[in-house]
Amino acid sequence: MNAAAPTPQTHHIDVRGLEPPEPLERVLDALERLPEGDHLCILIEREPRPLYRILAQNGYGHATSALPDYLYEVRIWRRVPAA
Repeated sequence: MNAAAPTPQTHHIDVRGLEPPEPLERVLDALERLPEGDHLCILIEREPRPLYRILAQNGYGHATSALPDYLYEVRIWRRVPAA
């Protein structure tokens, strides 16, 4: 009998109001603990452009949405390696 794959979860962290580099440090720490297949969703008040290069270099994908009140939501996931 085959066990069903676990349902991916989305983990949320809110780094609004933190001074650099603390938001970046918290995101990187959360990514180290992110279970395989899950997503991390961050809420921040500025677009985290330095984070994008780090994500790309370490095999993560991301999607950023601008929200009302000058907030950004960034969803991050591990990219599946090419076969």
